Amino acid sequence: MSEQSSSGRDQNSSPLPDDVWEKFVEDSERGIRASAPKEPSARARMVTERLRAMDEAQAAANGAGKKRRRGRSRPAAAPALPEGWRTGPAWRDMDGRAKRRRNVWSAVGVLLAAAVAVAAVSPSGALSWLPGGLGEGSGTSDGANGASADSVVPLAPETARPSGAPSAAPADVPTRDRPFAGSPAARWEAGADAIQLPKVEAKGAKATVNGVPVADVEAALEGTKDFLVASNLDRAVLMGAEPKKALALIDPLAKEYLSELRAGLRKPTEQNDPTWTFSRFDPDEVELVGDVRVRGRLTFEPLRETAGKVVVKADYTFVYAVAPAGGGDEVTRSIVRRVIEVDAADPARFRATGGHIWPLAVGSEISNDDCRYGDGVIRPKFFADRFDGSTPTGEARDPYDRSRDLPDLDQGCAVMSRT
Repeated sequence: MSEQSSSGRDQNSSPLPDDVWEKFVEDSERGIRASAPKEPSARARMVTERLRAMDEAQAAANGAGKKRRRGRSRPAAAPALPEGWRTGPAWRDMDGRAKRRRNVWSAVGVLLAAAVAVAAVSPSGALSWLPGGLGEGSGTSDGANGASADSVVPLAPETARPSGAPSAAPADVPTRDRPFAGSPAARWEAGADAIQLPKVEAKGAKATVNGVPVADVEAALEGTKDFLVASNLDRAVLMGAEPKKALALIDPLAKEYLSELRAGLRKPTEQNDPTWTFSRFDPDEVELVGDVRVRGRLTFEPLRETAGKVVVKADYTFVYAVAPAGGGDEVTRSIVRRVIEVDAADPARFRATGGHIWPLAVGSEISNDDCRYGDGVIRPKFFADRFDGSTPTGEARDPYDRSRDLPDLDQGCAVMSRT
């Protein structure tokens, strides 16, 4: 074993002058001190924390746009405005999340395999297993076996969220004479009369609701009903005409939203489909049969922690009976649910155009559609169509179940349990 000097250098190695070795050690120590991490000052830590918080807020804002079908981009945030001006663009709800949603459910033979097995024993029983069209079973009445359509007892108006889905209607086959046979909608009201305005009650000579004059709340309720009628019940609009009345009801100050709606009507795209807002069918493919059945509720409530603001909320389901254009005996149904929020504001504190509505948010769910995105119309599937086209996925859902909220995420082409 070789001996080492007290400095740790091998005596057999080439000797270094002491002054060279000392300079090497001194330079090394200086470099280590220079590269060592330093504790940031209090101001530096404060600036860093502020930048981190801003980055997180921006990331959260960008992420909010993901809760919509096919990554639809979120509208850019409006700059801060002085008191007395509307804050935020159209179609922005109060917590900043966009709610433009459209969920599409395809009509398929949900229990087709079971129906085939039953067919050998009871053909009528097999038909009753299939949703919509010829698949609602067989029978003789519009909502009750053995009873005339006139004897069907209508439901009382909906005043609150139902506790569950409606019970199964007696199995029956819809026809042109009885288009709602075998459907819960057989007991629903028809047309605009089904949309009833709630009574606005307030006390005092200058009665207000959260600082909004009663007259302005009533005007917002009436405007919301008119918009629902113009966009979901107008026969011309249903057959593809431009929804001029509905567009004229929207506050002209909502320029960006109106421009987007008109662009979608002119040239529908996957990112801008007018069926999110308007119920529209292709007159070359289908024709409407009978009146549109409607069920839902129209309510209002103060906007929490914001004086001078009231939110009008509409939640309605529209059931359309259709048959093939140009004739044909088969009748099927498409079910469209619309959830809309409208702003009612004190005109003394917020800028608005009288006689118009300012939509805040909308959600849509369309059942019995062929799941083609961006074509601008609803395309119902008839019995013969249910063996072709895209294959729905996911858990079956009941389009008549109004006890549940609309899903937050677009679920693509899914299965519905009945029409």
